[in-house]
Amino acid sequence: MYADEVTLDLILNAYLNGLFPMSDDRSDKNIFWVDPEERGIFPLNEFHCPKSLKKFIRKAPFKVKINTAFRDVMQACAAPDKGRQSTWISHDIEEIYCDLHEQGFAHSVECWQDDNLVGGLYGVCIRGAFFGESMFSRVANASKVALVYLVARLKKGQFSLLDSQFQTDHLKTLGCVEMQKQDYKIVLNHAIANEDADFYSLSADTSPSDVLQLITQTS
Repeated sequence: MYADEVTLDLILNAYLNGLFPMSDDRSDKNIFWVDPEERGIFPLNEFHCPKSLKKFIRKAPFKVKINTAFRDVMQACAAPDKGRQSTWISHDIEEIYCDLHEQGFAHSVECWQDDNLVGGLYGVCIRGAFFGESMFSRVANASKVALVYLVARLKKGQFSLLDSQFQTDHLKTLGCVEMQKQDYKIVLNHAIANEDADFYSLSADTSPSDVLQLITQTS
């Protein structure tokens, strides 16, 4: 369908039913809906943070913020990278998600160094589900740190679903698993029934040690 036919209600309803949008490249005016037979998710109680990454986080290499540069994060995720000249994040998708952000349904987690945005991720948040869309790094480990902080935030906020859309070899090393579509829909319905989930439950000044403690807690 054409991007100008996509309303915020339509896109939110798609997420509630297990679909998400993509385009073929940055300038594409068309949007198609994806409903994978196998879905990538992070079981929040089984997230794997390697020892080397924990050691890195304890040094507090970044100032981690949320929602201070949402569009910048999207544009960084859409930029050409090694082995990838095109992107599924079209200009129209960027505008749609920025509108979702303005309405409180999309969030960014950002890593900053000396006032420079060096990594981060963004996604859609509906009740107890967070649908991760994309991440980027301009320095080593920045996207991983953003993901760790996101997991801590979701666990603190009583979320039950962190959706990664697909499982990649990289995400698999951090605990991402694949789930069949019918099983995913059950987990999704449970998450979106949770009206008490709170994305803002984690304080902005939470220490790295407390973040690491949160991601290892089991509920």
